[in-house]
Amino acid sequence: MELRQVRYFLALAEECHFGRAAARLHVAQPALSQQIKQLERELGTPLFHRSTRHVELTEAGRELTGYARTLLAEAERARVHMQELATGRAGRVSVGFIGTATYDVLPRVARTVRAQLPDITLELHGELLTPQLVDGLLSGGYDLAVFRSGTAAEGIDLTPLRTEKLVAVLPSHHPLAASAPLPLGALAGEPFVIHPAGPRSAMHDRILTACREAGFQPPSLVEVGETATLVVLVAAGHGVALVPESVQSLRLDGVTYVPLAEQETVDLVLGRRAPHSTAAAQQVAAVVEECVRE
Repeated sequence: MELRQVRYFLALAEECHFGRAAARLHVAQPALSQQIKQLERELGTPLFHRSTRHVELTEAGRELTGYARTLLAEAERARVHMQELATGRAGRVSVGFIGTATYDVLPRVARTVRAQLPDITLELHGELLTPQLVDGLLSGGYDLAVFRSGTAAEGIDLTPLRTEKLVAVLPSHHPLAASAPLPLGALAGEPFVIHPAGPRSAMHDRILTACREAGFQPPSLVEVGETATLVVLVAAGHGVALVPESVQSLRLDGVTYVPLAEQETVDLVLGRRAPHSTAAAQQVAAVVEECVRE
């Protein structure tokens, strides 16, 4: 049973007149009659009672009418959905975010996609480390990822998003909490709360390099994976920390964010799989860029 036959059947069922149904379909009446007869042969039952003056649905024809309307409606839905997929207006897109981008970029992306691309299903994953995100892109677990620059991998396209200043995070009762701008060297001798060492975090080496350039090495390090936990530990008095300025959107009691006298910065980038990025992923990538520029 072809969709064309279903359309012909439904037109005749609604018009109950071969001439009017043929005119509605923009086909010759003999062609319509031939398609109906073929459909009846395929189904093994008459669908219409015919006379010289009257056309009427049989019981089987009445039963088929509901199926026919459903088939045509589903076919139209499929056609529209395929067009939306081809243009990126629909689909499923998985996006991963490093911890700092989880607090300001992720919520804006979620709101904007819901408003502008309601037929795209977003899978959002926050509080991840850069190596996890790169691995996820390469394995296909993520379509897009927002992370720190400095990690290059074949098969990933990178788009610069923004450059952020580093700020100090101090317990609110700390003697230097009111010192702005704060020379980084003033934190010599303080324990540091920091992201993990080695390949697990792009921030660990960046922070220690900034400390070395300021003339000191922290006497002790407390390593944590999540940025929110890092700020909580500072509030609890376990040490001080350096974070990108966007972390200031994570407002917790007991901490103070203090600008540095030095212009220490880190870059945020958008990664996507190349050349396998879908149309929907490209649409969401444009939203991510738009949200970061705001």
